[in-house]
Amino acid sequence: MTTILGAIADDFTGATDLAGLLARSGARVSLRMGVPETPPDNTAPFEVIALKIRTTPVNEALTFSKQALAWLRSAGAKHLYWKYCSTFDSTDKGNIGPVAEALMAELSTPQTIYCPAFPENGRAIFMGHLFVGREPLSESPMKDHPLTPMRDSSLLRLLQPQVEGQVGLIDRLTVARGPDAIRDALAHLAHDNIAHVIIDAVADEDLATIATATHHMPLLTGGSALAQPLPGLLTREIGQTEAFTPPTTAPETVLLSGSCSAMTNRQVATYLATGAPCFQLDPLSLAEHGPGPALDWLNQQNLRQAPLLYATADPQSVAAAQTKLGKTRAGQIVEDTLATCATTARDHGARRFVVAGGETSGAVTQALGITRLDVGREIAPGVPWCFASTGGHPVALALKSGNFGAETFFTDALTALEPE
Repeated sequence: MTTILGAIADDFTGATDLAGLLARSGARVSLRMGVPETPPDNTAPFEVIALKIRTTPVNEALTFSKQALAWLRSAGAKHLYWKYCSTFDSTDKGNIGPVAEALMAELSTPQTIYCPAFPENGRAIFMGHLFVGREPLSESPMKDHPLTPMRDSSLLRLLQPQVEGQVGLIDRLTVARGPDAIRDALAHLAHDNIAHVIIDAVADEDLATIATATHHMPLLTGGSALAQPLPGLLTREIGQTEAFTPPTTAPETVLLSGSCSAMTNRQVATYLATGAPCFQLDPLSLAEHGPGPALDWLNQQNLRQAPLLYATADPQSVAAAQTKLGKTRAGQIVEDTLATCATTARDHGARRFVVAGGETSGAVTQALGITRLDVGREIAPGVPWCFASTGGHPVALALKSGNFGAETFFTDALTALEPE
């Protein structure tokens, strides 16, 4: 089937977040882990390519995003979407702005929009400022993110240093007047050579209004929630679609958590309180002794009890490990260990994997050799169960962005696969 909407996501959990919301439409959604090495075949109406470029060097991010765009266009994609985190995670140099600008150049379009709002998960934009719940971004737990600490809430100030073109704003008052008002505002900004337009959104209704006004644009950028209305708007082009039926997977499960977000810390604590078997990974110990003790523990577990291996820790512990090991090495040691745990668990019969953290999800799926996922039902907003094959076995994976899900997420994920 010809692809109608092609999307590029800057990390793996962000891609599953986007794919899960698109799948709410009932249409088939295919999630590719990295740029496919083969030409498009058996494509879905909605194709999402998950990259791992949120914190990579800018030139590397541009290379992979252009490759992803070329593949999606060869699959027939008529509409393109650049998806990044709803907390606008980035450094002063990118990669949100540089990738958007590169895609604009490839598509020969002079203007695009930016809307990371996700009201269902407490992300709102008002007068160009991003809020996490009731807190400005710069006062939320994101201010202590180990890789991309967000110390400013103004999306205009965050984006402008990342792009060559000028940045402008369409505020909530304009959005409230409807799609025509948004189109008029975009035209006015284009006349003033404003290429990058932040758009306010504080409710789902705002996102529907924005999508209605802008879905014709060659390139849209934002969090996953802005894309959710697109299937309905593109229905005439998509035509009849088939509902996805997930395969049956064995109940043996392993939980792997590398995220150190505030919510994941609470989710780990909640799971620990259930009495389930858990093993904490310490980067300093891993650097000295390697993954052997963790693997020995894992090999002794009954996988039907869903054991958890976690490096999740508070900001002070993370900072201490990074000081001694370096930020990059500390993270890499944890990712490599959790990836090895994933393959070990698979070889011992695990067929369900719950993974917390974008970097960890990327490492795990790569270690398992998974390049394509079919997207199923959501566990929590933006976190679906996905299905693939590894080692000749059908498996289910839940790839969770750090701050997503309720405090009971791990048990919620386990019960979501049980027969109704």
